[in-house]
Amino acid sequence: MDIQWKILIVYLIVVNIAGFLSMGIDKHKAKKGQWRIPEKTLFLIAAIGGSIGSMYGMHLFRHKTKHKSFVYGMPAILIVQLLMAICIFWQFVNVPS
Repeated sequence: MDIQWKILIVYLIVVNIAGFLSMGIDKHKAKKGQWRIPEKTLFLIAAIGGSIGSMYGMHLFRHKTKHKSFVYGMPAILIVQLLMAICIFWQFVNVPS
């Protein structure tokens, strides 16, 4: 496996853990009435590759599950990311030798 793929895999693991934890931390802060993580930040983490972790955190912590922007936005981000990954993979598979 090339080093670029290893870096990509580690990056995706880290950013998805960050997405998961950000949902848990924000839920905890919401219960305590403390300063919250801005919604823009939660979406940014998802958009840079942490959508799976963010969605898992949403459902596990039951956080932002009544906000339509999150209920529809997080899966939309994931779908766009998957389509981009398929397109990129397709380009690598169909590279002429």
